[in-house]
Formats: sequence, C-alpha cells, structure tokens
Amino acid sequence: MSNAPIKTVSNDFSSLIREAQALFREATAITGEQAESLRAKGIDILDAALDTAQEAQEAVLDHGKLALEATDDYVQQNPWQAVAIGAGIGLVIGLLISRR
Repeated sequence: MSNAPIKTVSNDFSSLIREAQALFREATAITGEQAESLRAKGIDILDAALDTAQEAQEAVLDHGKLALEATDDYVQQNPWQAVAIGAGIGLVIGLLISRR
C-alpha cells in the first residue's frame, strides 16, 4: 500500500490553510468592498480545505479497510501462525509491562 495519496492530500490541506491565513491577515488591513471580496475568497478556501480533509479521511478509511481485509485473509489462511504471532506479541508486551 502506498501512502502517496495521503501525503498529497495532507500537503494540499496545509497549502490551503496557509493561503487562508495569508488572506485573513491581508483582510485585517482592508475595509469595505475589498474586505468583503477577501472574506468570500477566504470562505472558498476554507470550503476547499474541508473537502480536502474529507478526502483524507476517506483515503485513511480505505487504507484501513484494505489492511483489515488483508489481515483477515491471512488469519483465515494461516490460523496457527496467527495464534503463534498473537501469543508472541502478548508475551513481549507482558515482559515489557512486568519490568516496570
């Protein structure tokens, strides 16, 4: 699985937020019709940021579902190996906890 779509969405989101911040800084110095125009532009940018965040959420959910399906398939095909792996992880966690 590639994390490229998630990184792209994250970069787009960060860029949109920086752009909105710059617009709002500029809008504080301007009044009247120009301020209204900047406010509208800022709202559009924030709407785009919201859409980007929703895309990121969908991408994360899709990756999570794929990982869940792959894990389920592995456990179905190799039940004893899955039990051994789970027991090994439990043993390691138990040892780490008991040392504290």
